[in-house]
Amino acid sequence: MPHILVDRARARNSTKRRGVVRAIALDDGLAGSTERAAELIALDDALTELETPHGRQARVIERQFFGGLSVKETSEFLRISPETVMRGGRAAKAWLSRTLHAVE
Repeated sequence: MPHILVDRARARNSTKRRGVVRAIALDDGLAGSTERAAELIALDDALTELETPHGRQARVIERQFFGGLSVKETSEFLRISPETVMRGGRAAKAWLSRTLHAVE
């Protein structure tokens, strides 16, 4: 799911530069406005950067943000304890916040 949303956001941003419209069968509400698309791309880029040193933390954020999973569902999906999900999520959110705000 994250890849679909990010691909849609990238297509929307590239359309602004090229002036070409591609039809994609995806609810426009998922990708949102052009501003929201840029935020989604920045988040995906930051998660990709986080994946190398902290893969589990990146997967926690992906499942919760893009998948809408709860802490319990994420822990079951990743086969880790709920405490590990919460701890990893807090660390990843702090890292992402620093990274994304540094870009602005």
